[in-house]
Formats: sequence, C-alpha cells, structure tokens
Amino acid sequence: MRAIITVIGTDKVGIIAEVSRVLAENQVNILDISQTIMQDMFTMIMLVDVSKSKIAFSALSDTLSSLGDALGLSIRIQHEDLFNSMHRI
Repeated sequence: MRAIITVIGTDKVGIIAEVSRVLAENQVNILDISQTIMQDMFTMIMLVDVSKSKIAFSALSDTLSSLGDALGLSIRIQHEDLFNSMHRI
C-alpha cells in the first residue's frame, strides 16, 4: 500500500531528517521524494510504501501530525488512491 506525505512550512534545518527518522522507525519506505524551497517556505511531497509499517495508518498519521506541530509545519499523509481522487482533473 502506498501513501502520499505532504510537508509545508517555514524552512529550517532537519525537516527531511526528522520526517525520514519517523518513517524509518515505523518501517515505512520512501519511494520518491520531491522538495523545494520557495523564498523561506519549505514544501515536500513523498511517495511512501506503508505495507510493512509497524503501526496502524491512523497512528502513523497522528505521529506525523504531532511531529509537524513540534516543528511548526503541516505534515499530512493520505492513501495514494484518496490523494489521486482528490487531485484528479
């Protein structure tokens, strides 16, 4: 099962490292990653494989959201199918 993670907020050192750490701790594999900085705004989209995750999807979502709160970022995870349905033209 694949999912999309979005991260948005003010740029600071360690964002990718912290998100990657949480994913690695929970056996979530990063399949693709795109990040950019627009002036001082950091944006990142990750395609991840959650099929071997050690925790439930909802718990992973809560963990990432809490990390976002701690870092002053918005971090969301959505199942790939839901993401695609919401962004289909």
